[in-house]
Amino acid sequence: MKISVLGAGAWGTAMAAILSARHETVLWGRDPGQCRDVSALRRNRRYLPEIELPPQLTIEPEFERALSAAELVLVATPTAALRDMLVRLAPKRKPVLWLCKGFDPQSAELPHQIAAQVLEPGSVYGALSGPSFSLEVARGLPTALTLASTDAGFSRAAARELHASRLRVYFSSDLVGVEIGGAVKNVMAIATGIADGLELGANARAALITRGLAEMTRFGVKLGGRAETFTGLTGAGDLILTCTGELSRNRRVGLSLARGRKLEEVLGELGHVAEGVHTAAAVERRALELGVDMPITASVCDVLFREVSPREAVEQLLSRDPKEETQARA
Repeated sequence: MKISVLGAGAWGTAMAAILSARHETVLWGRDPGQCRDVSALRRNRRYLPEIELPPQLTIEPEFERALSAAELVLVATPTAALRDMLVRLAPKRKPVLWLCKGFDPQSAELPHQIAAQVLEPGSVYGALSGPSFSLEVARGLPTALTLASTDAGFSRAAARELHASRLRVYFSSDLVGVEIGGAVKNVMAIATGIADGLELGANARAALITRGLAEMTRFGVKLGGRAETFTGLTGAGDLILTCTGELSRNRRVGLSLARGRKLEEVLGELGHVAEGVHTAAAVERRALELGVDMPITASVCDVLFREVSPREAVEQLLSRDPKEETQARA
């Protein structure tokens, strides 16, 4: 299959590298200078410097040329840039998968809602998501993902094309649930990073992950996702990885905030997009509109946007009244 990956950040570069072992793959980035540098050095010095890129991977700085032969397009931009990218792709009428995990920071919409607005009627699209650090994927370490689309035939066929021994791809028709799991877990990772930064211990981390999953599921089902999706790769799997892994950007944001750093300073030094920051505001907004109780998300927003100290936010969570767990509102 001929695949074009749009977005030469860490995740786009990692996916292009691993897919090029079995498919004719082209990687495009919005900065032509960066593309030429990556092509010449066979290494993405800015976003994935640890990995030497395979010789068969084509780096293409020209957008039209990168897409000319594509049978499948993978969009690896941040969620904030997805709308503009899909607008550019709309006339091409090519099957599209997005790799980003979040809500649009302006409209608080999920990626599939944006796609429905800007792509041509009848277009085929979906999400590729799951527990995956770009560095481990690029190194060929075993990874399992879920490919979700409302077009069951497309999700099944595309998953089989992308599936390999070290990159196992399952398929799902629950696009809403898969997107929500991938987005909300980043908010929970910030919360877990705060708890770890305050040295609250492994017990507290386990409690946050567990109640974070309940919060994510409650929100996702309200938006139309299926409850069982949140026990799978794109729910519990991605949540556990992002809340515990040392490579998690969103967890690093929480760790730094707990240690007294300012958000602007943390994001400036990170060098990568931490989707959980924008997603937290969008999730809180949608949850309030829907009447869904999301105390962990609210506490993260308190720290991010309302100048509540990390320790005070945790104390507020701990002071909530006890409830029966099966009926608890996290």
